[in-house]
Amino acid sequence: MKRTSVVMAVLCAATLVTPAVASAAPSLQRTLQRDADTLVANGSPGVLMEVSTAKGSVKVRSGHGDLRTRTPVPWNGHFRIASFSKTFLSATMLQLVGEGRLSLEDKVDRWLPGVVSGNGNDGKAITVRQLLQHTSGLHDYMAELDVFTEKGFLRHRFDELSASDAVKLAVGKPPEFAPGTSWGYSNTNYVLAGMVTEKVTGRGWRQEVIDRIVRPLDLRETTLPYTSPFIPAPHARGYDRFVVEGSNPPQLGRRVDVTLMNPSMGGGADGSINSTTEDGNKFLRALLGGKVLPPSMLAEMKKTVPAPGLGEYGLGLQKSASSCGGYWGHGGALPGYLTGNGVTEDGKRSVMVSLNTLTPYNPGAPLPEVHPLEPVIDHALCGR
Repeated sequence: MKRTSVVMAVLCAATLVTPAVASAAPSLQRTLQRDADTLVANGSPGVLMEVSTAKGSVKVRSGHGDLRTRTPVPWNGHFRIASFSKTFLSATMLQLVGEGRLSLEDKVDRWLPGVVSGNGNDGKAITVRQLLQHTSGLHDYMAELDVFTEKGFLRHRFDELSASDAVKLAVGKPPEFAPGTSWGYSNTNYVLAGMVTEKVTGRGWRQEVIDRIVRPLDLRETTLPYTSPFIPAPHARGYDRFVVEGSNPPQLGRRVDVTLMNPSMGGGADGSINSTTEDGNKFLRALLGGKVLPPSMLAEMKKTVPAPGLGEYGLGLQKSASSCGGYWGHGGALPGYLTGNGVTEDGKRSVMVSLNTLTPYNPGAPLPEVHPLEPVIDHALCGR
């Protein structure tokens, strides 16, 4: 084989560019590949990234999807989108609001009487809007689960916890603040949002998301797995390093394969969906492009409050600053999988980034001052 043929074969193995944007994408392609390679060098086993526009897409990958076989991340790999699932559920509920079946100002107690009570928690004082915006003050039930150490995760990763039991764990603790007076990220909010959706519609929240979002947008690779610990093939395996118990300062331990786990602890409405970079981009561009919600409901979704450490937070949608203005999106994190994304205000350009680890850091290295995906998303949305 000629030298030039070998070089081209290597380049094609690293990067995919659709013909529609091939002539305009070389600079962006090089930037994305450099960013993906940097993420791997800094500690992520593998990376898959795709930028999507009306003219086509650019996709790159780096590292490995399986460290044992040393194989790359699959080009069309599925992954757990974790809390990016919240955007799907929020959009579903806003459709219900637009249909007059639900109000953002409805109190939780109207739909779930007596469910949020005790220890200073009061469902009569919390609105649906506050659930979707994380301004309810409710304690995060996840903080009560023993899954944050290696031993705890391996012991409990297949546990099943119902939505109602997750809420009971949360209201067993006093609220973090009075409803509407501050902002605090709590998965309990979306567990309750799923429960409200089911009361309003008489159907499971998953079926509502499928019928209102997944099928209309033809998201063929997006699945809602209930409590199944498996991810649809093909997929990268997920890896993580847990903090060594008793270490001070905290030290990350050995790398553990955490691929298999129940993603629906707490009912799943807070972050159990599986998807792909292509489907994720399709959803983001449709949402900001006005194809999912009527203008009035999209406007409600984009009403934000300050979210310390995250920028601004709307209803299941986060607004972040960038070098070219700003973007919307919602990250996601579960053991083994870290998702970052963003879409421009006009919905014309989006990016999905998937890492097969929640801890993309080399042992002993100082933690970065900014989230490792922030510059990557900025380059993807603002680069040329």
